[in-house]
Amino acid sequence: MSLEILNNPIFTTIQDLGRVGFMHTGVSNSGASDEFLFLLANKLLENEYNCSALEISMGSIEIKFHKNTKAVVCGYIEEIYLDDFKVEAFKTFKICKDQTLKIKNIPFGKKVYLSLKDGFILDNILGSSSSSLKEKLGFKDGNKLNKGDILNYNEYEDNYHKKYKGEYFSLVKDEILTLNVLLSYQEDFFNKEEKKKFFNEIYEISNDFNTMACKLKSENPIICEIDGIISEGIAYGSIQIPKDGQPIILLKNRQTIGGYPKIGTVLGIDCFKLSQCASKQKIKFKEINLEQAQEFTKNFYKLFL
Repeated sequence: MSLEILNNPIFTTIQDLGRVGFMHTGVSNSGASDEFLFLLANKLLENEYNCSALEISMGSIEIKFHKNTKAVVCGYIEEIYLDDFKVEAFKTFKICKDQTLKIKNIPFGKKVYLSLKDGFILDNILGSSSSSLKEKLGFKDGNKLNKGDILNYNEYEDNYHKKYKGEYFSLVKDEILTLNVLLSYQEDFFNKEEKKKFFNEIYEISNDFNTMACKLKSENPIICEIDGIISEGIAYGSIQIPKDGQPIILLKNRQTIGGYPKIGTVLGIDCFKLSQCASKQKIKFKEINLEQAQEFTKNFYKLFL
């Protein structure tokens, strides 16, 4: 016995960087919603970059450890307790046998990552240990974790700890979150005025927001010159424009094909910021070109080399 879930967390799953290369079979990527926090946690622990972690959304979680280990919690929260002692986020800490970790009052919409030294011992399915509820892949057929669930890990102990002191890339502090967008090859289905409207409009995240997609709303819907397209593959961050004209941003657990025209694609690393938002958050879009998209993305992943 290793790690035991003591309560019923609202929504906690196991994630790594997901399943790559299987969308043609109908299997979504899944994977960590906020790759910045996920990769940072593994870097602080000096793990392999793709070691699995717990992705914890909303509410609280209580965990008992039955072996020594080292851990880190990466997330924009303050209430983390090992037994009765407060623990800092973004700083590794030692866990001894029979200690209990409590992560409390995670705000609605926020994602928090708990990582252990060397990750969890799990079976990989299609190259990943990520939980995917839609396809029933991963630990417990991809279901969220519940009270009594047990996860195994290798025992580890040392007294060396690291703390992150850099910038928090996915922390959303502005009233209006700006997302960089690369226009898609279907932009010609939207006339000049509609594209101008798209980039000038302030959107609000609707209640229809999960790890599959984020639907936005505004008083000025975007009009497309066609009703739909033949269903085709959908990239991470794609912005579909359905008939009601309200943009939908497709995320990690998106469907693999879709028949709505796409005006553009949100830069993948900006989707990590979006994953830390909740309904009513204001959104606006900014156009970038391919060279900018490549440069922003390369600079981001250099942080974890």
